Amino acid sequence: MANPITIRIDGKAMLVNAGTSAAAAILNSGVSGVRRSVSGEPRGPVCGMGVCYECRATIDGVLHQRSCMVTCTDGMEISTDD
Repeated sequence: MANPITIRIDGKAMLVNAGTSAAAAILNSGVSGVRRSVSGEPRGPVCGMGVCYECRATIDGVLHQRSCMVTCTDGMEISTDD
């Protein structure tokens, strides 16, 4: 890694390159579903550009953040419904 930073996804520490989107970090951590649909099915990133809203997660305590639009910062905390 050229410029690693540490983030936490669902309480687990993870190293990512600076500039990585939160959605990419979540997927790279092995979490397949970021949230659950009203019927309970896992939902995750689809468009990767903030249009579909399927990648919403809690980032640094802020609910419903589009994780594909948020760049990871050192110490970031991401919570998913997975």
